[in-house]
Amino acid sequence: MGLPGSGKTYFARALKAYLEEHGQMSYARALNEHISQYGCKVTWFNADEVRKKYNDWDFSKEGRIRQSIRMADFALFAGGDYVICDFVAPLVEMRNNFKADWTIWMDTIDVGRFDDTNKAFVPPEIYDFRITEQSCEKWAEFVGNHIIENRRRPTFDWKKETVQMLGRWQPWHKGHRVLFERSLAKTGQVVIQIRDCQGWNQSNPFNLDRVKDIIKRDLDPLYQGQYHIQVVPNIVNITYGRDVGYKIEQETFDESITSISATKIRKNLGLA
Repeated sequence: MGLPGSGKTYFARALKAYLEEHGQMSYARALNEHISQYGCKVTWFNADEVRKKYNDWDFSKEGRIRQSIRMADFALFAGGDYVICDFVAPLVEMRNNFKADWTIWMDTIDVGRFDDTNKAFVPPEIYDFRITEQSCEKWAEFVGNHIIENRRRPTFDWKKETVQMLGRWQPWHKGHRVLFERSLAKTGQVVIQIRDCQGWNQSNPFNLDRVKDIIKRDLDPLYQGQYHIQVVPNIVNITYGRDVGYKIEQETFDESITSISATKIRKNLGLA
């Protein structure tokens, strides 16, 4: 799913090819079809081709809902080991109608070519993969391996040992990403806390939603489920007693990372 022009069809084609080459036929299909040689059959439905078949180019809310039900029916009754459907699915109701086993959000563009679809599109809160770059072969392998192995993305576990990262993230940049990856290596999950400080000290221009979006666009493709974002007050001091069961430590990096400055980034963007 994703906006028109986000690369859904290119990705679907690449994913189909990857699954056909690397996937395995289900045992039930091999038995039913009396096939001794294992091979993977992938059925693919493209939204435009389906609309063309039915000569239905109605993009009203009712037309979109009808299309989602139609796509769901195609997927349900299709043959093969895997079924891929690529369509915009801008409405939550459409996604609920479709009931995908795996949802892949192509979040590679901010605006599509149709104003009505841009206005209707509700970014999903629930998905298995969020792809933020148009590199279909690379992501077809990554996603395809997860699907073949039925390997779901991790789920954040509130009881698990966790590393805390507290900051303004104005904006989140490559240095923060490196720090995140080092933090993740310690326990397998990280809580990223955003200080609510827009406008503080006549700086910090990004609002909380923008900060969250920048972080999620950077981390979701690889680390979805391994981090959680929290908004906290504008914390300027951390105080603790002795033997509290955790430690506060500073990470050190080489000059290529430590020289990255959010202040310089804001200046380059013409922001305070």
